[in-house]
Amino acid sequence: MTNSEILEGLQAKRTKCTVWSRVMGYHRPVEGFNIGKKGEHKERAFFKENKLNERIVNGKF
Repeated sequence: MTNSEILEGLQAKRTKCTVWSRVMGYHRPVEGFNIGKKGEHKERAFFKENKLNERIVNGKF
């Protein structure tokens, strides 16, 4: 069974997920952003805090 077949079978059970982002000190849903802000949101670089802390502790920062 392929991934697309599995997704089609579970389509009725799926719910919409709202993604929120912090903008100018408060949280807003990303779906309400204008086209420029949506593009900026897609270009953001995400990091894992644990890996960053390890680099700082080990002096590799």
